[in-house]
This record gives sequence, C-alpha cells and structure tokens, in this order.
Amino acid sequence: MVRAGIIGSTGYAGQELVRLLLQHPEAEVVWYGSRSYIDKKYYEVFGNMFEIVDEKCMDDNMEELAAKADVIFTATPQGLCASLVNEDILSKVKIIDLSADFRIKDVSVYEEWYKIRHASPQFIGEAVYGLCEINREQIKKARLLANPGCYTTCSILTIYPLVKEGLIDPDTIIIDAKSGTSGAGRSAKVANLYCEVNENIKAYGVTSHRHTPEIEEQLGLAAGRPLVLNFTPHLVPMNRGILVTAYASLAAGVTEGDIRAAYEKYYKAEKFVRVLDEGVCPETRFVEGSNYVDVNFKVDARTGRVIMMGATDNLVKGAAGQAVQNMNLMFGLPETMGLLLVPVFP
Repeated sequence: MVRAGIIGSTGYAGQELVRLLLQHPEAEVVWYGSRSYIDKKYYEVFGNMFEIVDEKCMDDNMEELAAKADVIFTATPQGLCASLVNEDILSKVKIIDLSADFRIKDVSVYEEWYKIRHASPQFIGEAVYGLCEINREQIKKARLLANPGCYTTCSILTIYPLVKEGLIDPDTIIIDAKSGTSGAGRSAKVANLYCEVNENIKAYGVTSHRHTPEIEEQLGLAAGRPLVLNFTPHLVPMNRGILVTAYASLAAGVTEGDIRAAYEKYYKAEKFVRVLDEGVCPETRFVEGSNYVDVNFKVDARTGRVIMMGATDNLVKGAAGQAVQNMNLMFGLPETMGLLLVPVFP
C-alpha cells in the first residue's frame, strides 16, 4: 500500500484527493493536514465523510509526515510547499505539489506572476511537470512532481497536438476559458458569495491570470520555441467544470483530416482524453466527477482558423485526479487505478 499524506486536505482539491484515495485499492491516507482545523475530526469539516473518516486533522509538519508517508500531496496556496521542502525530506518521500511552486522553470517568471519570492529555487530544475499524457516517462522517475493547473490541463490537452504537429500558427492562439466556482478555492471571499456569483458570468484576471505563463511555457516546449498567447478566464455559476474554447490560424494547406489525424495520433491510446465524434462539442456536464478530458474541434474555412474545444472537471483531472494519476505512475501502479470513475449525470 502507498501511504499518502495530504497537506491542505480541507480545501476543495484536498477533499477530492481524500475521496479518490479512499477508493484506491493500493493507497491509504495516513495524514489529514489542515492549518485551519487542527484536532478537529475530518468528518466535522466535510459532512460527506461521516462514518467514513474519523481521523483528526493534523498540522503541516512535513518533517514528521515524511517519516510516515511514501508520498505527500500539498494542496496548498502558492509558496507553502516551496517553503517546506528540503533535500532531507525528498530523500525520504515523494512530493506531488498541487500549487504552482514548481510548474514554471524560470524562477523570475514565477516571481513576476505570483508576486512572491520563491523559497527553494534549487529544486525547480528537477521538478517534473505532471501532465501524464505528455511527460509520462519523466513522471515515473520523479521524486518532486509539479501537478498542472486546472485551466492549464484543459487548455494544453485541447491545443497540444496541433502545436506539436505544426498544424497551426502558435502565435495566433487565443484561449477563452470558463470555470466553476470551486476553482477559486474554499476560503471565504466576497467575490465568491452566492449573491455575487449566481445569475452572473464575468471575465477576470484579464491579461494577468497566473496560468498564462504555465500554458505558454508548455505549449512553447511543444512548438520548440517561446510563444505568447492570449488567455482569458471567466467565472460561471456552477460548482465544477472547465470549458476551453481556443482559436488559432491554420498553417498553409492544413485540412480537417490532418487535424483529426493529429488528435487521434496523440490521444487514441489515452484513457482519459476522449476525442469526440465529428460535430459533437464538449460539455462540462459529461465529464463531471471524472478524470476525463473531452476534446474536439471545428475548422472555420471562411476565416482560415480552427476552433479547439475541451472540457474537464477542475477538481478531478484538473487537480486531485491528475495527482493520483501521477502517483500511480511514480509508484509503478496501473495509471488508471482508482480513477475509472464514470462521469456523474445529471
């Protein structure tokens, strides 16, 4: 059994980790970390865990946890994991960080976009970006894993095959993305109150959202050169889900068949990326509660552009599910173990 500790287990992504790991046949949760609820029983924080998890919430003592666990998940705000990790801990336990601390390879870019000083830049170079469908072999050997962001996961997987195959001009990429409110976290914020969110949709982080450099870096690696793109997120009044609609100019001579072939090339063997039938647009309701990403596209011959679409659950494939998928790879377990969840509908 893989012994898992979770720091930040009482946030939305942390609770989703608990839910998934409790159903995992080869994992057990040995530490429910939470600064806000120390000594409070976990089910008292999340009523859905009544008579399922009786353990009390612990602190974020990573030194102590490293002696008890095989893997530590840090589902925490930016800066915390970087401030806690050190060589002694990494020599004892693997770390899967759900924050952005180790996603971006250029520390100056991280500090510019996140407005904080990076506490352990010496580990950025070895951290593996945990997008399983792209970095599978590197993930298997990792001891420090940077779990991708939710918007980033959906955006990259939606666009990646066309950038990698040179079928679009990557300098023309525009990403329009929408997320449910759980993507903003569980902490109390006026902007996320029911009356502020209900019956409303709004853009936010326009030209400044922190997932922008992450998307640019990863798609730049696919393109073989740096690139700059437009990314605009929107908040919509639903609990879960991300919908990405991306646009780009087609390279000369590219056909609809070329694009379909590219998606099939990269995703036909991927369990968790579903390329939909022709004409079917991804919908968040058909991936809710699951580790799937649904993708598809439409060529606009009139404008010479392609519209790329993707949908995923921001708390599963966009966070906790992807983290468990990474854990499976890091410990030599079947990649889909504990993740074969049928989407919830309605």
